[in-house]
Amino acid sequence: MSAIHYRTANVDGLNVYYREAGSAGKPKLLLLHGYPSSGHMFRDLIPLLSDRFHIIAPDLPGFGQSDMPSRDKFSYTFDNIANVIDRFTEVVGFDRFAVYVFDYGAPTGFRLAVKHPERITAIISQNGNAYEEGLSEGWNPIQTYWKNPTAENRAALRDFLAPEATRWQYTHSVPDESLISPDGIALDNYYLARKGADEIQLDLLLDYKSNVALYPTFQAYFRKHHPRFLAVWGKNDPFFLPPGAEAFKRDIPDAQIRFFDTGHFALETHAKEIAETIRAFLAA
Repeated sequence: MSAIHYRTANVDGLNVYYREAGSAGKPKLLLLHGYPSSGHMFRDLIPLLSDRFHIIAPDLPGFGQSDMPSRDKFSYTFDNIANVIDRFTEVVGFDRFAVYVFDYGAPTGFRLAVKHPERITAIISQNGNAYEEGLSEGWNPIQTYWKNPTAENRAALRDFLAPEATRWQYTHSVPDESLISPDGIALDNYYLARKGADEIQLDLLLDYKSNVALYPTFQAYFRKHHPRFLAVWGKNDPFFLPPGAEAFKRDIPDAQIRFFDTGHFALETHAKEIAETIRAFLAA
């Protein structure tokens, strides 16, 4: 197990914080987190893989320790976040890499794959969706906001940002809640409580419709390029349903799909099992 280094890269004037482990020269693995977390969500996974891979886990702009520019200086859309991470990979020298995507990390990583298919050696999706059948009814109030972005519908989504909502995301349908560390929940809520973070997150909930609109583009990429693909899915996820994982096989017939008896934040309970699955998948 190699040490984890904590670094910051300047990406065209925006500071992107990241965790790095493993030796340069080993196969590269980019880890992209989701809402409302940061690279901290990979704290258990990185040590289990760093002997085999050169790993980098950035905090997306507006998340974690990366810069959170004001909304008048940076437009919080998934296109813009993906553009920053695209440049970030160039700054840190990740020219060809496998990408692990989760939640918001999926539309970020899939945009990179569509733009630079030659750079992607494999995709690992942990509840990272690209099919409409993967969206649960939990998205209904968000979809209402997409269709009618009024102040009232925006305000109705503030409950998603509440501390108890963060805890619910971590614990919902997890068979043994004693396996869930409170540290990740507390850290996510700390970041969400920063001044201006609420409006940024509401902007991203609105822009998530752009990801759904790109599902056909992502699927066309899967069909054309057939990337090596592994889904490691918390089967009890209240937002991204198992049919969303199975759907990848429509476009990538040899995709590997593994379900785990846990919720949205599968690494909180199954980091060891997911690491073993990744090692076997990438060694094949």
